[in-house]
Amino acid sequence: MPGASEEEGLTLLRIHRVGIALLICAALAGCSRADKNAKASGPPPAVPVGVATVQERDFPVYLTGLGSVLAFNTVALKTRIDGQITQVNFQEGQDVSVGQLLIQIDPRPYEVALQTAQANLQRDEAQLNNAKVQYERMKALYAGGVIAKQDLDTQEASFGQYEGTIAADKAAIESAKLNLVYTRITSPINGRIGLRQVDIGNYVQASATTPMVIITQMHPIAVDFTLPEDQLQAVRQRMHQGTLEVDVYSRDDQTKLSTGKLLTIDNQIDQTTGTAKLKAVFENPDNNLWPNQFVNVHLLLETRKDALTMPASAIQRGPQGTFTYAVDANNTVQVKPVQIALTQGNTVVIASGLQAGDKVVTDGQEKLQPGSRVSVQAPANQSRNPQLAEGIGSQS
Repeated sequence: MPGASEEEGLTLLRIHRVGIALLICAALAGCSRADKNAKASGPPPAVPVGVATVQERDFPVYLTGLGSVLAFNTVALKTRIDGQITQVNFQEGQDVSVGQLLIQIDPRPYEVALQTAQANLQRDEAQLNNAKVQYERMKALYAGGVIAKQDLDTQEASFGQYEGTIAADKAAIESAKLNLVYTRITSPINGRIGLRQVDIGNYVQASATTPMVIITQMHPIAVDFTLPEDQLQAVRQRMHQGTLEVDVYSRDDQTKLSTGKLLTIDNQIDQTTGTAKLKAVFENPDNNLWPNQFVNVHLLLETRKDALTMPASAIQRGPQGTFTYAVDANNTVQVKPVQIALTQGNTVVIASGLQAGDKVVTDGQEKLQPGSRVSVQAPANQSRNPQLAEGIGSQS
């Protein structure tokens, strides 16, 4: 039957096409598995890390402590006499010099007292001269047997009394002159004047406890600060070799205010805190330091020449001690044991294990193992500011 033969041919054609499709799918699946196997057998992806370079440079070693600014001299001006203020010859916050007239107290009562003392001296000198003449006459009369010895002795005593009175008058004159000097209140030091507590017309008394004004010396100025007692021996040894430089920073330890010199170490240690007090002196030309100001003090103990430095974040610690991951020219990492000579702030000084120019991993170490391939990200900022030190760290 021709119709049946045609139907069988169509069926065979369909079967043939399905077979071809299955063969194509099998081939594609095989290629996909081959690609996956090829990818699985390739090198692992590189680990992204941060890297820094070991540097050779002069490295300053600082000791740091907390301190406060202290004026070398502080003067609370008070009057030494009673009187009314007639002049105030300064402005608050003004710089004054030694001997400069600041306050004038009405001198007229003391001028009158001086004139009175001088008049008393003139009167008593006249009486002394008269007593002296009388005494000489009575001596002659006594020699002639006219008067008794008692009369002569009485006149001699009167003569001596007038001499004592003259001495007292001269002392009163000097006292009156001194009171006149006290009416002029002058600055005893070079310094900066504070806020005044009196005005023109005020009546002041020597018995008052409140000062009229306070003057503080600003040039030079001192800073007292403390260091742990364990660091004193190193400071003393360096002081024998020369003067130690001291920098002071602001309250937030970010802004450098002034540079000075270490002056001395206190003669005792505070047992409650285990610290010792030191004093440094600063010329303070820009008035950046003010009495009672809180500051951070950085004492330069030494400068290590040609020290090998790198960020402290590159240091790892394990059962065998400290080590770091070093990156070679092929961007693979190797474990290198290192010896730390000094840790200061965010920087370490290496005693051995690395050389200048070596690259070390500072970020991403948790994903590494010896031989790992790495891709270097943006360079880590290597600490170059030794001022951020918190003192001498561990030394090997």
